[in-house]
Amino acid sequence: MWGITVAALLWSVEPIGAIPLESWDSKILNAGTRFQVLPEFGGEAVLDKETQLVWQQLPAKTLHDWSDARFQCTSRTTGGRKGWRLPSVHELNSLIDPSVSAPGPALPPGHPFANFPSSFYWSATTVAADPTLPDSTAHAWAVHFGTGFVGTHLKGNPLGAWCVRGGMNADQY
Repeated sequence: MWGITVAALLWSVEPIGAIPLESWDSKILNAGTRFQVLPEFGGEAVLDKETQLVWQQLPAKTLHDWSDARFQCTSRTTGGRKGWRLPSVHELNSLIDPSVSAPGPALPPGHPFANFPSSFYWSATTVAADPTLPDSTAHAWAVHFGTGFVGTHLKGNPLGAWCVRGGMNADQY
């Protein structure tokens, strides 16, 4: 009995300096409340409290094919931290604010992301076998941050790579 009470007490206590996390079913309408620039990452990363993912504050402006985009994220050091990856299409799309019209960026007003180019960014999500596409496995999903459009591209196309930390998608890797 005593062990269960102590375990329950320890489980409910947040570590000192911990940021309380929201859940995926919450919608945080105010970008100033939803996003938090993280000083622990030297201000180079942003916590999305709605999804509990940590994003680079400044996505790389160089373009990469899909394979190189994956490599760029997994080898990246941002804010003195490793552990970055290419996000799934669902994670990337979670940043889109459908109320923002083109030319965007289609991010919530007041977002803290710096110098954000309104272009396509790769996701780690590949296209499942599709008989209507010749060699559909050569395609991956991408999100355009000027329009909010989600579509597929040949993996050899040069697109942006916006890296994320936290959780883990099972789409690729």
